[in-house]
Amino acid sequence: MPSPSSRARRASPTVLAAAAVLVVAIVALGLSLLRGVGAGAGGGSPAVLPSTSGATVATASSSRVTPVSGLPRVAESALPDEADTTLALVRAGGPFPYEEDGAVFGNRERILPRQPNGYYREYTVETPGEGDRGPRRIIGGADGDLYWTTDHYASFRQIEEGR
Repeated sequence: MPSPSSRARRASPTVLAAAAVLVVAIVALGLSLLRGVGAGAGGGSPAVLPSTSGATVATASSSRVTPVSGLPRVAESALPDEADTTLALVRAGGPFPYEEDGAVFGNRERILPRQPNGYYREYTVETPGEGDRGPRRIIGGADGDLYWTTDHYASFRQIEEGR
């Protein structure tokens, strides 16, 4: 007969069940994170997505959580090439082609979510055929939220990065 110290202890069914649930949860979380990282790689997502309310939007290109604005959304991939250029400059911190780029955007139209003064910055998106800066802008919020306007602040759509 084996001594008590050499006998292997068997886990109770309750401990085994708890361990199985934990393993399944970890695997599910890992798959969920992998799916989130790959979501921006393409796929058939529509260019303009309906807004959501009462939640936050995690952008694929950053770990920041973007506040939900309640505005219509537009996939970054649906923006024109000139907007891609501006977004790259914003992400790099410049240099910007226009002196006004990076200036405080006051949100006087009150279309964007209300934030303290200085929260938003504006950046020019060149408009082909325009002799000046044109009407297109990207507005960036201090929390990483980005907005697109084609009509010089009359309307906005929130940019979904990485989509």
